Amino acid sequence: MTQYRRSMIAAVVATAFAVPALADETCNSPYTTRLIKGQEDFVHVWTLGAEGVGDGSDKLVTVDVNPKSKSFGKVVHTLSVGGRGEAHHMGFTDDRKHLWAGGLDNSKIHIFDVGSDPAKPKRVKTIDDLAKKTGLVGPHTFYALPGRMMIQALSNSKDHGGVTGIAIYNNKGGFVARHDMPLGEIGGVKGDGYGYDLAINPQKNVLLTSSFTGWNNYMMDMGKLVKDGEAMKRFGTTMVAWDLKAMKPKQIMNVPGSPLEIRWSLNPKDNWAVTATALTSKIWLIKPDGKGGWAAKDVATIGDPAKIPLPVDISITADGKGLWVNTFMDGLTRYFDLSNPEAPKETYTKKTGKQINMISQSWDGKRVYITSSLLANWDKKGEDNEQFLALFHWDGKELKEQWRIDFNKEKLGRAHHMKFSAKGAPKS
Repeated sequence: MTQYRRSMIAAVVATAFAVPALADETCNSPYTTRLIKGQEDFVHVWTLGAEGVGDGSDKLVTVDVNPKSKSFGKVVHTLSVGGRGEAHHMGFTDDRKHLWAGGLDNSKIHIFDVGSDPAKPKRVKTIDDLAKKTGLVGPHTFYALPGRMMIQALSNSKDHGGVTGIAIYNNKGGFVARHDMPLGEIGGVKGDGYGYDLAINPQKNVLLTSSFTGWNNYMMDMGKLVKDGEAMKRFGTTMVAWDLKAMKPKQIMNVPGSPLEIRWSLNPKDNWAVTATALTSKIWLIKPDGKGGWAAKDVATIGDPAKIPLPVDISITADGKGLWVNTFMDGLTRYFDLSNPEAPKETYTKKTGKQINMISQSWDGKRVYITSSLLANWDKKGEDNEQFLALFHWDGKELKEQWRIDFNKEKLGRAHHMKFSAKGAPKS
């Protein structure tokens, strides 16, 4: 990468907002503007195509979620992208006008215009040369920087293993730079080169990354995978703290068991983040180590690790005092009290589906959305293969289901990632 590109990236990052987002979903990049400060109008669901279900293609499904609307809880628009590329995650650009969505199998990145008419998104560009430009495949996390999109990939085009990197594009879809996940030793800990999620704390100039597995594993049937001893060794066991402005890894932390989603506390007084490990069913706290670096600490257990409940998505409350955790295998949604992040306590549990994956909550914490699909080859079979988007209301004591859309019945496919949008100007 040229010095010009390094300087450009550093300058862009340096101009970022100094405080976290104060509205909208609690998992947004802190650089996201045009925030929803009240009721969201739509939820966009990035949906995996399923053979024999509707047109069989991946699609962006838009659902009306405003309770004052006549079409509340109904699908109001679908946009098929043609073919099945293992639709997975999405992310808004910093100006919130466009939504980037990736396929873990075909590595295509679709850019949707959701700002012009959020009820009817339009695809404006498809990036189909990620592997050619970067050597990376499996675009997973899309994380906004000012004028840029940071993309964490899961794999590489050489051997489809777990060694990967981060790609940076401008908002128009032009490639800017690639940054490799560390393989060498930093501070006495050796990197595994794996990647999964991205999360930034602008005040501390730190980017945290987590780790999962490569294409060879995530595209394998789950039943076959868990019986393959060698394959099960190929999961990430580290997290990395980066100097954000320089985009250089500064510290590698041992976090065994495949740490997935990362959530910084959104309370301005806090300086810590949490993650959950899929294979060991633990909550880990990442906090300052008192020496200018970071420490990763196992602080809680999720369910019975021996039964491998498989924690997948997590959602932190706006005040940093609560954490929702979805576990795929048992279909349970758990709430942990984070008042003391050193010792989270599970205070509520509800079975919300036969299989569940993503969870997103509104800033006020009153609305919780849940989807079902993990990966096409990892989802359950037969009657357990529920595919849905569900809305729950949370009053601090009980999750009460408001509605549920059956994606199988509606011939939409497998419901995965969600993003909120609103009509017109941001609501106050």
